[in-house]
Amino acid sequence: MSPKSPASPKKHHPAPTRRLTTAQALVAFLARQYTERDGRRQRLISATWGIFGHGNVAGIGQALVEAGHGGNGTAHRMPYLQGRNEQAMVHAAVGYARQSGRLSAHAVTTSIGPGATNLVTGAALATINRLPVLLLPGDTFATRPADPVLQQLEVPYAGDVSVNDCLRPVSRHFDRITRPEALIPAALQAMRVLADPAETGAVTLALPQDVQAEAYDWPEEFFAERDWHVRRPAPDTHELETAVRAIRSARRPLIVAGGGVRHSAAEETLAAFTAATRIPVASTQAGKGALRHDHPADVGGIGHTGTATADELARAADLVIGIGTRFSDFTTASGTLFSNLAVRFLHLNITAFDAHKLAALPLVADARAGLEALTTALAGRGYRVDPAYETEYTGAKEAWEERVEASFATPDPTARPTQTQVLGLLDDLVTEEDILINAAGSLPGDLHKLWRTRSRDQYHVEYGYSCMGYEIPAAIGVLLATGPGQRTRPVWALVGDGTYLMNPTEIVTAVQENLPLKLLILQNHGYASIGGLSESVGAERFGTAYRHRDADGGFTGPPLPVDLAANAASLGLRVLRATTVDDLRKALSEARDAQGPTCVYVETETPDTVSGPPPAQAWWDVPVAETASRPAAVKAREEYDRRVAARRRHL
Repeated sequence: MSPKSPASPKKHHPAPTRRLTTAQALVAFLARQYTERDGRRQRLISATWGIFGHGNVAGIGQALVEAGHGGNGTAHRMPYLQGRNEQAMVHAAVGYARQSGRLSAHAVTTSIGPGATNLVTGAALATINRLPVLLLPGDTFATRPADPVLQQLEVPYAGDVSVNDCLRPVSRHFDRITRPEALIPAALQAMRVLADPAETGAVTLALPQDVQAEAYDWPEEFFAERDWHVRRPAPDTHELETAVRAIRSARRPLIVAGGGVRHSAAEETLAAFTAATRIPVASTQAGKGALRHDHPADVGGIGHTGTATADELARAADLVIGIGTRFSDFTTASGTLFSNLAVRFLHLNITAFDAHKLAALPLVADARAGLEALTTALAGRGYRVDPAYETEYTGAKEAWEERVEASFATPDPTARPTQTQVLGLLDDLVTEEDILINAAGSLPGDLHKLWRTRSRDQYHVEYGYSCMGYEIPAAIGVLLATGPGQRTRPVWALVGDGTYLMNPTEIVTAVQENLPLKLLILQNHGYASIGGLSESVGAERFGTAYRHRDADGGFTGPPLPVDLAANAASLGLRVLRATTVDDLRKALSEARDAQGPTCVYVETETPDTVSGPPPAQAWWDVPVAETASRPAAVKAREEYDRRVAARRRHL
């Protein structure tokens, strides 16, 4: 037999490629990334904010032009949003991500230098609040053609360090793209983190300006549409059974609902769980709205800024069931709130790091999946709290509502309103469609105690980082997330004068985009929240008033002649001034109906014990000077020592 002829070698066909710059490839890649959860699919990166400088204008800036940001009607275009301040752009992106349920996010591009370092505060806020944002700062040359270049930080012991390294500790993922081909694994890792409900936060890809403009033959597969499935991990069987036993043995259980309830869209599941068990639900700042204010099981905010109802229940609770909360010091009253010696903790959280806090029994799972499993497991075992316990907390809630009504009451319509009366007038006006945004000052405390939340997304208070200046840009992000067809929803940014002066720049963006922002400025001539805290810790309100210097060098002179209403008008807002309760009622109603960006400006009166908010119902640890010569500080230290003695470690 003759030997077989050797097989002809198969002809090699190289994989198709596309020649693009690194920046063009990144923008094209981002436009093709999607999240999917519960059958709902949407863009992961739906727009890019940007302020251009020499470090990104020729790279990302040119790539956005190539991507057709003006609107070419294609599914893969990348819309561009023009910011005025780098920190504010991140805040806007965070507001968008929160309103989008963490399923869609924005990218933010800046130049190297101050543009990049201005991202740090926004990145910290995003990461602390577990909200996704993609940061794309320019970076110094990877090829080092001249050394140093403009805005380069020279570190003698490390040639590869730039100012962008400041973003490492506040990012959930950080990478520097020093070669075009390095973008491929880096971009995939960035998307993984952004879409991961347990890991998400700020993600930074630092982009050297020369690499941004460098061309490369990219595999076409890099630009294929990708779906990133957002997991709903179910609880471990052993942890679930342990949790069920703990709940069944509890006589005075209390749920603490955190932001994870909202991120998981678990509100209806929580309502079903409480309907079956009658366990009362208190809420953190991020969790407020998990139940409507008029739900029978809702007992309001918890902790230092919480209600008397929730805090008294917390003191007597024998089982605290945390759902999607970090248990920060405001929630735990710096370790003094949960004072029952027999108290135990059960934490349902998607991250093991949080689920084990306070020596808790962990239930590591998605909030909705975990609540569904708990409801099913308890259904056949007949668990429900004692009717007397239910009567106790519903009665206490009714009593608290009377205190709310007293704070909101406006007996004199011709008087200047107090801050709580302002909230009362707004409370009378809004429906479940309205969204309120706040972050810092005395307003978060008043809102947490008093606000009657009517829908799952009405209450938007950023209190993980409590960042002054968050409110206006976040409101823009929320308006962008609601979509053009839903911008009839009134979105209110509530700010004091101190917060307004921190970051009013994005008013110009709201005007540019013709977004129907409702800005409410409360003028009280200083830092009201810190002024009160200063007094309580013996610092005598030093440096907290916006006033002229007096003869002794202090700040007790007349109020500064600052006109914030005129400033807001100069930035393009329509401004409605109010001086009395009646004026304010009319102005708020007019602003709510406005189709364009509108501001309501009001000077508030210092409240008395009746018209002001109820005092703090729980402690917060702010250490007081251990030695002092002034009587105020000495007295404050005595009170501090008494309070700190009540702290305990839950082990």
